[in-house]
Amino acid sequence: MRGRGRCPRRCAVSAPLTASRAAGRGVTISNSACWSRNRRRPLGATPSIRRIRVIGEAFSVAVGGAVLAGSQVGEGLPVVFLHAGVCDKRMWQSQMEMVVGEGWQAIAYDRRGYGETDSADEAFSHVDDLEAVLAALDIHAAVFVGCSMGGGLAVDFALRHPGRVIGLVLIGTSVTGAPWSATQAEQQIEAAEEDAWERGDRDMLNLVQAHEWLDGPRAQSGRVGGAVRALFLDMNALALGKPDLTQEERPPLAWPRVSEVGAPTLLLVGDEDFTALIDRHEHLSEEMPNAFAAVLEGVAHIPSIERPELVNSMLLEFLDAIEGGDDEDDE
Repeated sequence: MRGRGRCPRRCAVSAPLTASRAAGRGVTISNSACWSRNRRRPLGATPSIRRIRVIGEAFSVAVGGAVLAGSQVGEGLPVVFLHAGVCDKRMWQSQMEMVVGEGWQAIAYDRRGYGETDSADEAFSHVDDLEAVLAALDIHAAVFVGCSMGGGLAVDFALRHPGRVIGLVLIGTSVTGAPWSATQAEQQIEAAEEDAWERGDRDMLNLVQAHEWLDGPRAQSGRVGGAVRALFLDMNALALGKPDLTQEERPPLAWPRVSEVGAPTLLLVGDEDFTALIDRHEHLSEEMPNAFAAVLEGVAHIPSIERPELVNSMLLEFLDAIEGGDDEDDE
């Protein structure tokens, strides 16, 4: 059975906070979410936006024994999408279409162990891989949109390269070193997941993780169905069938350093997600100096496929604010 990182005890995300509107130069509220603004100071200056003309849709980047498979489309402000640990780049299809339609550039790729990416079992770093992708596409600075483990990668990159991060959108985000706890109901689904892992039952593990991460750990199994569930099961089954990667080089713990992430940040979490993730996001919204936080009602861990129209509207307003802020700074 794969030793790849599982979402559970690694994810850190938003808290239920209330306000009628984000303060300052923020993002307006969707009527399906509660919003909060860290009021220590307004959104600060962002790095200059580098305009890049797209060179083609599909791309591959060789890094060591891996060939990272990705998609790049559009032109303008680069928006880099980083997928969750139970998905692949397909989880961002709706958001990428929206970004390109609004005149920006969208980039997504499959990390080692996921999707169309092929990788050997060798020493590697996800941050190094992300750097290689950006270098291959000639992108210096971007907005990074990450869900779960993809969000954790975005945080790690921001701590290593703060000047290259125009903004962050973190959804159900992982943060290395973050604490974890679970309610009794959540412990039951964790135990079912652990049992499937230990027995090597990939099919059962996929079903349990769909309940855990798509439906939500306290929700009824099958709450989310149809094409969305089929997509989740296909993405996760593909990842579960990949060879083990046992030599990942972990970055320094990010949890003690989240206050150093100064880029404008939008924090999103569903109220059907793990309570520890919801509570932890409150900490992030308090510690990160330029953070907005929102709780999405009736949504679990993968809102980009469960409620794409809601995520798209929030992402659009955030990007408008980022690009508008850059224009103001240039005046």
